[in-house]
Amino acid sequence: MKNLTTQSPTTMAKSSSSNPMLPADKVIDSMSAGRGFDAIQHIPGSTYQDNRTIIIAPTRGMIHHRVVTAWQSLIGPPNQTRHFMMVVGHEVGKAYNDAISQILAHPDLSKWPYIMTLEDDNLPPPDAHVRLLETIEWGKYDAVSGIYFTKGEFPMPMAYGDPADFKRTGILDFKPRDVRAAIAKGNIMPVNGIAMGCALWRTQMFKKLPPPWFQTFADLTPQGAQLYTQDLWGCKRFVENGCTFAVDFRVRVGHMDVNTGIVY
Repeated sequence: MKNLTTQSPTTMAKSSSSNPMLPADKVIDSMSAGRGFDAIQHIPGSTYQDNRTIIIAPTRGMIHHRVVTAWQSLIGPPNQTRHFMMVVGHEVGKAYNDAISQILAHPDLSKWPYIMTLEDDNLPPPDAHVRLLETIEWGKYDAVSGIYFTKGEFPMPMAYGDPADFKRTGILDFKPRDVRAAIAKGNIMPVNGIAMGCALWRTQMFKKLPPPWFQTFADLTPQGAQLYTQDLWGCKRFVENGCTFAVDFRVRVGHMDVNTGIVY
């Protein structure tokens, strides 16, 4: 950059009098705030993240007003797009499979990086979406969920299996974890299986395996009687193919009995 201090005031005056319109380079020079500012062309963006998310919500058709209010209160990441898909009348596993198949077949939605699953008896906190986005990128997980409990007299935490045990023994289990310390500290816990009532999934993981991705299963197999809800059946298949899961205990989700109004 030309240094104007090498030019005399007389030279500057002659230049301006002979040509009232200064050349562009001199205009820029005269507006300079200092060499440090001149050296910076631009600051590369490093904080922008593509957080476009498709929300899938299966339902039998009637949704409690408290659930609707919780969904409407979900904070979205700024300057990002969300698309809401409600699937009515299907069994829950089929509902997810059909919705995800439509997403992957769509020329635009198939490029969105995230799918969020909500269910019509769950009450997510307002910051659920943004917290799960933080966690999935922080831990480089394939999917993460909030924490909630089964309904009934003895609620069990829906955080299943220890990946460290699976790595050590090769045995994949889905026993409910002891989550008391994690809840108290608001920690992130790696698990083998998550529930789908408030969960965030990378769209890419559904491109790696053919459908069905989720299936409610109860049958007698060579390994004995097996029973899986659609979420754990899917998690088993994904973990066996190298995917990782975690539960974010900062995201505390209510699990509502819509017949009684009791929230677990």
